[in-house]
Amino acid sequence: MIMSVYVINAYDIHDFETFKDYPPRVGPLLQKHGAKLLAMETNPKALERNPKTMNALVEFPSEEAVLNFYNDPEYRSFIHLRHNSTSNCTMIILNQFENKQS
Repeated sequence: MIMSVYVINAYDIHDFETFKDYPPRVGPLLQKHGAKLLAMETNPKALERNPKTMNALVEFPSEEAVLNFYNDPEYRSFIHLRHNSTSNCTMIILNQFENKQS
């Protein structure tokens, strides 16, 4: 059984002018790789500590799909928009939890 995987992205945007060109380009590419943006927030409510200015949860059909997206030459052609306009980036892959109840 193939289970979804989730990418959690969190980073601080320090150059909104440069960053504004990133979301319109990344959205269609996520769809191309079967991903769904489940949640995104630039003004989150913190339960603990200080949240980043961008927080996103993206569902992918598989870890292979995540890696195909991340290494896609089209993504590589504009990833600099995010790299140059953000800091304190954390990007992690989580496997879907499989609840095995008897």
